Amino acid sequence: MGLKKIILVGYMASGKSAVGRKLHEQLNYDYYDLDNYIEIKYGTSVENIFKTKGELYFRQIERKSLENIITIKKNLIVSLGGGTPCYFDTIDFLNSINETKTFFLKATINTIHERLKKSKIKRPLISHLIEEMEIKEFIGKHLLERNFFYEKSEKKIYTDKKTVNAVANEIIKTLG
Repeated sequence: MGLKKIILVGYMASGKSAVGRKLHEQLNYDYYDLDNYIEIKYGTSVENIFKTKGELYFRQIERKSLENIITIKKNLIVSLGGGTPCYFDTIDFLNSINETKTFFLKATINTIHERLKKSKIKRPLISHLIEEMEIKEFIGKHLLERNFFYEKSEKKIYTDKKTVNAVANEIIKTLG
């Protein structure tokens, strides 16, 4: 059996990091959260990179960091940032690598909203939004823009009303 690289794609609060950590526990594969990797490598937060260098700079180092991780000759799991697959040709690039499988962790607007309500302060993209309808509208518009890229993933896993363990097990079953 060849190397396996599991790539988790989806909107913020879709469960990418939690599922990635659970898969790491169950499969004993190396695990990388792309945003955390960037923060460690560059010695600052993703939010600060956006503020000081701009989004284009961030997207360039994000892609380079992903390429560095994906070339590691080990079984691994990578949780992408919500926007990662939407820039350059990233999702097509990942799907073109033989040993790599992309999984879209798909959640409804209501599920994402409920999860984000608990962590709104930690999410700079939505921290300025106050009203519930503002947040739901923001999520809906963002999903509309990003779903085209997310849907290119090889497998789609619905995460609504599922535990992290259930989602991880569903992914493991598809690995063969």
